[in-house]
Amino acid sequence: MEGGNPDSIESATPLLNGGLRNNEHISYINGNDGLIPQLFTSVPTLNEAASYLAETTSYFSRCFTDYSVEPDYSVVSEQELTTFPSEHTREYLDTRSSSGRYSTFSESSDTATATSVPDGIRRSPGDSSQNSGAIVVADHSHQVGISLFQGLIDRARRTVRGSADDIGWIERAPGMPPVEDGTDRFMEIIDEIRHGVHRLPNSMIYLLVPGLFSNHGPLYFVNTKISLSKMGLACHIAKIHSEASVEKNAREIKEYIEEIYWGSQKRVLLLGHSKGGVDAAAALSMYWSDLKDKVAGLVLAQSPYGGSPIASDILREGQLGDYVNLRKLMEILICKVIKGDMQALEDLTYERRKEFLRKHQLPPELPVVSFITEAGISPAVLATLSRVAHAEVPIVVPLTAGQPAKVPVIIPLGAAMAACAQLLQIRYGEKSDGLVTCRDAQVPGSIVVRPKRKLDHAWMVYSALDDDPTEANASQVCEALLFLLVEAGLRKRHELAMKDE
Repeated sequence: MEGGNPDSIESATPLLNGGLRNNEHISYINGNDGLIPQLFTSVPTLNEAASYLAETTSYFSRCFTDYSVEPDYSVVSEQELTTFPSEHTREYLDTRSSSGRYSTFSESSDTATATSVPDGIRRSPGDSSQNSGAIVVADHSHQVGISLFQGLIDRARRTVRGSADDIGWIERAPGMPPVEDGTDRFMEIIDEIRHGVHRLPNSMIYLLVPGLFSNHGPLYFVNTKISLSKMGLACHIAKIHSEASVEKNAREIKEYIEEIYWGSQKRVLLLGHSKGGVDAAAALSMYWSDLKDKVAGLVLAQSPYGGSPIASDILREGQLGDYVNLRKLMEILICKVIKGDMQALEDLTYERRKEFLRKHQLPPELPVVSFITEAGISPAVLATLSRVAHAEVPIVVPLTAGQPAKVPVIIPLGAAMAACAQLLQIRYGEKSDGLVTCRDAQVPGSIVVRPKRKLDHAWMVYSALDDDPTEANASQVCEALLFLLVEAGLRKRHELAMKDE
């Protein structure tokens, strides 16, 4: 045969491509419902990469299909390949013609049967059945290949999208009470404290609730507790397992409050940092009927009340991280290394926070203050060192002292927080303290404090070695937040009394 019949070649080509002509294949790839939609419109480079991967997938899929049918005879160059499907295969493919994938099959097969077989080629009765079966297998493999590539693209899209749709969800949720700005009043209280005016009442007990991984930081909240104790105030640090789940810690905080109240007959003011604020809020929302006469208010300092993008991005399923078992690595770190509960990190994801807040919300009569900060990302922050603990080292000199020397344990927490804050800024365009975005730290119905000063997530509990002496330290900030809460409680009680009258 010389060159082959163009008509027969055109009719045979759709058969080998699963009934899909070249122009149809291109429209399938580039259409709105195609294999690879334009997923990364906000990132042109990723968009181009996705398009390139789509074209590569299309090419390999067509090549794989074209060479999946191997007849029992060889055909010289430029000879025409014809197939004679069996009745069984014709019935199988006809049942799928309604989807449009084999709409051209009957035409191509009829044309193929009318085509003359090249001279010198003999066929056995089973040749057509074997070839048709090979086409069916090739089509199945073609679909598997496309599914694998589609799964890869879906994981890439889910990874790149991350928490973009979840950040700040609590601001958009219907029925949430409005917030009140208390920044100006907070700054006035800070100024008074720095001038030696301390007005926290000793008629209350102050309970500090530490955050995640506080069990591994012996200086967590220690300076604040010492500062309040020097003023003659009763202050306690809740001894909870910070790596435990929110609901478990909520029960322990409830027991703490009841024990303190029955021992002193004084109401309790709570200040929770990071996950400690979430744990304390959970205790009050879940057990308010038992605690409403024992609690005077709650401060949530840098707490992921709405959720954390860091926790969500690490634990979200269906991402590229699944290929390296990222979730399993975190489970080993939390459960095996630091003896914690994986539930502690899961409870800070957006999915879990939404689920919890649908069931348990803070009571409207409870005074609440939200402290929200933004981390600095300037180069100077990278050199900031924080003291997180101290080690006792035995010394020989002086021999008369007989006391071991205390050597501070310092780590560059400021640099780590700045790096995380910059990552969240670049990826999501959100301001944060390094771990919690500003919009997720805002508690509905609370008095919100947003200082202009750049403070990262660790500053509240671990002092930096180069703190500016002209600025308020962490202990003074906590004192100001607690007094702002006292004022809010007095005002709210007055409003409730007026309403009752």
